[in-house]
Amino acid sequence: MSKPKVFEKPIGVKDYLPEAVARLRSIERRVLACMERWGYRQIITPTLEYYDTVGTASSTEDKKLFKLLDRKGTTLVLRSDLTAPIARVVSSLLKEQRFPLRLSYHSNVFRSIEEEAGRDAEFFQTGVELVGDATPEADAEVVALAIASLQAAGVEKFKIALGHVGFLNGLFNETLASRADAQAALKDCLLSRDHVGYRERIRGLALSAEVTKELEGVLRLRGGKDICAQAKLLSADPEAQQAIHHLCEVWDVLQAYGVSEHVVIDLTMIGDFSYYTGMTFEGYASDLGFPVCSGGRYDNLLAQFGRPAPATGFALKTNRILEIVGTAQPDAGERTLIAYTAERRGEALQRAQELRCLWSPEALTEPETPVQVVTMLFEDVQAIERAVQEQGGCKLVLGHVFDQVEVWAARS
Repeated sequence: MSKPKVFEKPIGVKDYLPEAVARLRSIERRVLACMERWGYRQIITPTLEYYDTVGTASSTEDKKLFKLLDRKGTTLVLRSDLTAPIARVVSSLLKEQRFPLRLSYHSNVFRSIEEEAGRDAEFFQTGVELVGDATPEADAEVVALAIASLQAAGVEKFKIALGHVGFLNGLFNETLASRADAQAALKDCLLSRDHVGYRERIRGLALSAEVTKELEGVLRLRGGKDICAQAKLLSADPEAQQAIHHLCEVWDVLQAYGVSEHVVIDLTMIGDFSYYTGMTFEGYASDLGFPVCSGGRYDNLLAQFGRPAPATGFALKTNRILEIVGTAQPDAGERTLIAYTAERRGEALQRAQELRCLWSPEALTEPETPVQVVTMLFEDVQAIERAVQEQGGCKLVLGHVFDQVEVWAARS
């Protein structure tokens, strides 16, 4: 293997230039503010976790975990999601706090990849966990908050696909009770959205015409609340029936929130995490083929950390959202240049501090709109005047655009 060149990066990671970072931070601020208004408090967990605890509790495939050894030889992992670390915190540092707990987060996560197009080894997630509430109200709350968060991020056209793992588990147990391998293969097809492969595998199982029709009927279960009635007729299995009843209740709450227009029931949707135990959902923007958010119910995870509790939540993939709303301008505020000569350095730098609200007797708090203040030393006032060019109402100074230029110089 040849030595990488000095400007090369590992596969799946990227640099974000200042303009992209400003837009990304703007998205994060708006989304976290939205989550805070819904009563969710932000939490930060370590980038490194123990493999034997959080690493094994995570649903991420073992081969996709970034592993390393500490000085004692203990295996660590870079966090691959935030749900398992938060489950650890809820079961330890927050064990005295009563349920329900509403927690939010924003962090980068890491997953080892091969040379696959469109895959990131490091990406950003902003999300919430609602712990200690097993009701349809809780599931509907996180779906409604996901919708509000996408809107806060600036995503205008999107749909939330809502499913339930219990329906497919019940249907497959009813039709393929002793064929675990066949069930797993069919679930893999649905997970990868390979509906052609799903049909081919069913036809290769030598099933009766009635069972084949029942299994293929799943692919038509996509739409509004009327899909629930169709699903109840497709499978009589108790687990499947209970799953549909739960989804109907979630839908009713979403209607009360006034957001059901953004939601479709899709019973082929099983989610990408093995710890999902009930409702699952994914959000798709019209301008992007990948999901921009995903979530669901995971009632078994916290038991692995010694504090059994139901839980539900979701995560936005903020770097994917950046691809959609990346052309929108962030809240840049006013950009000011303080240009000065050496004789008035002290006055100029004091003025810059006042504008930044870092040290001013009159104003010690941050302004409502962002303020950027840049200071620059020039040899004389003529050099300042030569550097400033007017361009569309703004000042262009040495290739950088400012809204205002203040000159602090002693004329000779």
